[in-house]
Amino acid sequence: MDNDKRKILSPSAQKVQDTLHALGFDCTVIEFVENTRTSAEAATRVGCTLGQIVKSLVFRGQASGKPVLVLTSGANRVDEARISQYAGESIRRADADFVRTITGFAIGGVPPLAHNQPIETFIDEDLLQYASIWGAAGTPNAVFVLTPEDLKKMTNGKVVRVK
Repeated sequence: MDNDKRKILSPSAQKVQDTLHALGFDCTVIEFVENTRTSAEAATRVGCTLGQIVKSLVFRGQASGKPVLVLTSGANRVDEARISQYAGESIRRADADFVRTITGFAIGGVPPLAHNQPIETFIDEDLLQYASIWGAAGTPNAVFVLTPEDLKKMTNGKVVRVK
């Protein structure tokens, strides 16, 4: 792993760190100087496979406007029709303003927890094959390592096929 992490976390990354500790998870947020905005950048930075990166994708129900969070393996593309079935309505990718309002974070740094409000969450079954995975931690250059079991506990998400 690169040694270009900061000693002091930005406010968004600190919010994620504080939430992790408040919920009893022994995870440490690492904030790099360089971006980890894409799954490939994150995998390279932390030294893991693309599949071990947890992409946080926010969708919006077309009828209800409800937010839907999909936590998928960095190696996978989400089948929106499949997620629509799970959500009970057609969904579409949420715009940046909606994502920030609902989660409190900007696209590229949305963590799996610490959102402004509860969000229906679906977890990619492919993430369960790894001993450790890496999630975004509030900024485009902050991440933390966790287990798939921790991801299920911290999000109360449903494990599903997403691709």
